[in-house]
Amino acid sequence: MTPSADSDKASKEPPEQQQQQQQQQQQQQQTLAASNSKGSSPSMWQLVISVFGAAFGVQTEATRQRDFNSSSPLPYIIAGLIFTVLFVLTIIGVVSLVLA
Repeated sequence: MTPSADSDKASKEPPEQQQQQQQQQQQQQQTLAASNSKGSSPSMWQLVISVFGAAFGVQTEATRQRDFNSSSPLPYIIAGLIFTVLFVLTIIGVVSLVLA
């Protein structure tokens, strides 16, 4: 293959990859929209994923939309508080073991 053919191939790949990523995001959003219509409460697993995502600062746009479209913020607040307490207790336990 010639260098110009390689550069042509390389220049065509990013738009294809972008299209694939966009299609995957659309499919994910459709799946989330179908499984969690506006006003419904999240499942336990969805709640755990959302809290971990919030704690570590990583969350997909589809998950964020699902969270903000839920009927009440109360489950997220409670789960966040539980996670925070468990996290602090874990840190205290690890420090106690190291210093013992």
